[in-house]
Amino acid sequence: MSNPFVRIVEPLDPKQPLKKFFNLSKLEDVRYARLPFSIRILLEAAIRNCDEFLVKKGDVENILNWKVMQHKNVEVPFKPARVILQDFTGVPAVVDFAAMRDAVKKLGGDPEKINPICPADLVVDHSIQVDFNRQSDSLQKNQDLEFERNKERFEFLKWGSQAFKNLRIIPPGSGIIHQVNLEYLARVMMDQDGYYYPDSVVGTDSHTTMIDGLGVLGWGVGGIEAEAVMLGQPISMVLPEVVGYKLVGSPQPLVTSTDIVLTITKHLRQVGVVGKFVEFFGPGVAQLSIADRATIANMCPEYGATAAYFPVDDVSIGYLIQTGRDKEKVMCTKRYLEAVGMLRDFKNSSQDPDFTQVVELDLHTVVPCCSGPKRPQDKVAVSDMKKDFETCLGAKQGFKGFQIAPDRHNSIVKFNFEGCDFELAHGSVVIAAITSCTNTSNPSVMLGAGLLAKKAVEAGLTVKPYIKTSLSPGSGVVTYYLRESGVMRYLSQLGFDVVGYGCMTCIGNSGPLPESVVEAITQGDLVAVGVLSGNRNFEGRVHPNTRANYLASPPLVIAYAIAGTIRIDFEKEPLGINASGKKIFLKDIWPTRNEIQAVERQFVIPGMFKEVYEKIETVNKSWNALDAPSDKLYTWNPKSTYIKSPPFFDGLTLALQTPKTIENAYVLLSFGDSVTTDHISPAGNIARNSPAARYLTSRGLTPREFNSYGSRRGNDAVMARGTFANIRLVNKFIEKQGPQTIHFPSGEVLDVFDAAERYKQAGHPLIVLAGKEYGAGSSRDWAAKGPFLLGVKAVLAESYERIHRSNLVGMGVIPLQYLPGEDAGILGLTGRERYTIIIPEKLKPQMNVQVKLDTGKTFHAIMRFDTDVELTYFHNGGILNYMIRKMAS
Repeated sequence: MSNPFVRIVEPLDPKQPLKKFFNLSKLEDVRYARLPFSIRILLEAAIRNCDEFLVKKGDVENILNWKVMQHKNVEVPFKPARVILQDFTGVPAVVDFAAMRDAVKKLGGDPEKINPICPADLVVDHSIQVDFNRQSDSLQKNQDLEFERNKERFEFLKWGSQAFKNLRIIPPGSGIIHQVNLEYLARVMMDQDGYYYPDSVVGTDSHTTMIDGLGVLGWGVGGIEAEAVMLGQPISMVLPEVVGYKLVGSPQPLVTSTDIVLTITKHLRQVGVVGKFVEFFGPGVAQLSIADRATIANMCPEYGATAAYFPVDDVSIGYLIQTGRDKEKVMCTKRYLEAVGMLRDFKNSSQDPDFTQVVELDLHTVVPCCSGPKRPQDKVAVSDMKKDFETCLGAKQGFKGFQIAPDRHNSIVKFNFEGCDFELAHGSVVIAAITSCTNTSNPSVMLGAGLLAKKAVEAGLTVKPYIKTSLSPGSGVVTYYLRESGVMRYLSQLGFDVVGYGCMTCIGNSGPLPESVVEAITQGDLVAVGVLSGNRNFEGRVHPNTRANYLASPPLVIAYAIAGTIRIDFEKEPLGINASGKKIFLKDIWPTRNEIQAVERQFVIPGMFKEVYEKIETVNKSWNALDAPSDKLYTWNPKSTYIKSPPFFDGLTLALQTPKTIENAYVLLSFGDSVTTDHISPAGNIARNSPAARYLTSRGLTPREFNSYGSRRGNDAVMARGTFANIRLVNKFIEKQGPQTIHFPSGEVLDVFDAAERYKQAGHPLIVLAGKEYGAGSSRDWAAKGPFLLGVKAVLAESYERIHRSNLVGMGVIPLQYLPGEDAGILGLTGRERYTIIIPEKLKPQMNVQVKLDTGKTFHAIMRFDTDVELTYFHNGGILNYMIRKMAS
């Protein structure tokens, strides 16, 4: 059927009649001008894609009637303009595409139908580790090691870029996915197939929201959901409420964008925005650069919203020109956005749309701060850091406690490093990393760090040599302006040499600490500290030996590295004493905003961006030299420990099978609140005593060759064994932290994978019990694929993180939720019972189902299939099975 809204199609420029757009102003509906700008983008996509099949006229009406329908839990489809992937989540997506081609061929279809339909970009940024630092050649050594470890993965990705249409690979060493998206990949306006329309994106990384800062609506989805979008399917989403976040006032001179985002993160966590859009407005927005807005949007997952949208304004248009985008296209973008009512003037309050609710922040009230020691929303003013950490030392084990006995708070352990004697104590900084797209995309904080380093060196300050310092910029542009402005050499003198272009420390690729440091930490059972300019500091994520981790601005990362401890009051205590005996305080070396802005105006210029990005796809010689096969079907290597054909489609037929009741399931694990995807599907190194290590050893690998879990996401045998393998896992069945559980038939305590294997061999289904916010953290498809392969049929939790629930649905694992006011404690569940979950023949979204225990107790839970589309996926055994059947038939 033709599009029922074809009547509002017209050319943007009469001189170019073949370049058209859907002119939403011609809807002649007064509701349009009152819609939040983020909802206008959903509306345009629905109108443009309306075919009365995937997208119906009723969907358009529901979005247009947002003010009423936002409270009705109504489902709407959304077709994003493009998809972006990073290599940790991108490799399994390409593996799935390769396996889907095989499956379609087996079912008699054309395997070459399996291709991305919309543009898809994969940025390789998650593979590099900080193995070398504090050396002039650290960058080259780390990149060489990256290729040595990941050659097989990279060859596979290169095959994918040649075998699949519409898939572009940005090679390793180019930068961090979200910064490359911001500076290069984002269009703001799409010009595709003869139509102009708003750029929008979903990505296989939860911090895809960073692009919201440029006015491109985007958010993170699971790898499984992203694959469906790449295959032309719309995302099915509940029409979101939109919280208007009003910014007023101007930041104080010493405040950075990092301080602002950490303040907003804590505030919005308190407001409660899970599952909602946040849209920023008010005169304070005009005070913020695009880099500042992107920093705020980047941490959207940490405050729990789906998107954190800054509509496009003249500052956004100026940024496109500053970053070297084509001027003619930029002006066309502005004309298009003006025509459809999507260009914002934040100083004009008459443009303010309707919101579900409005909350406000006066930027003048923001103070310098950090967040930690275990969660990004736990903001601490810098002036309170010393006192707060010392309180945490003795507090009960938890998000703000380490339960260290009072008589051990001042313990000191002496150790030797490179022939010199040093001391470590609770609060000693052992990792200081300027890392992550959150901050390295922002010239103001990066140049601020550089200017602080310059003043510190000139004042005679140094960083202790055992502290693992590193600088991992999000793009080559950062190195360019740090070098041109003359501050790079001062950063290097303090140990902050460039160690790689990638996420690195922020995702746990922090590399090893010196052995003598690890021994000292272990000997004293010390709460050692990592300070990083990242967006996540969950326990066990940054490094196994840093129990406390604080998020901080790049200048503060350097300050704490110089101090060597978190137990310092910068206002009263000096950073250090120079050779002349003079006390140097932080205020003596902190650069002013005027100083930073003057350097930024001089050195952050369009030519810099053009020079870096013109050669981004060809500059890496190691990538260019890779030899990749040219076949359209991938030839799987049975000896490979990186790339393996997954078993998801084994035995798949064209006929659907009726869902069955889950009978007498055992509980594999019982959790409390805030179990993250880091706990479920860990990143970072593979422990030598883990099931994954035993598997790799059996394949002839040495520990040095294990690499990280993230790098082996293309191998289901490793990832199934890595599921629930986090050393900080807290399972209620076990008295201490660790990746173990009880195998109830035998009573033995086993590694989680080994217990699951025993259950599987005996034919016993499994479930997981959990508390609130199950699956918080990074979007990881293996956090759903892993439990599926372990035999987990359902999860019963108090609440779910949005992306993780979607991923469970995508794998055919049932997300069950306790009824309001109920939980495991109230129902008296121990987890030692056996559970029968009654699955009726006729299912509907969010229906209640009965759960029977072998004790005779029964209760009801909500089956969290939220839409009819999700039920369709469940009936097919998951979203990929659905797509294969569709393509094969």
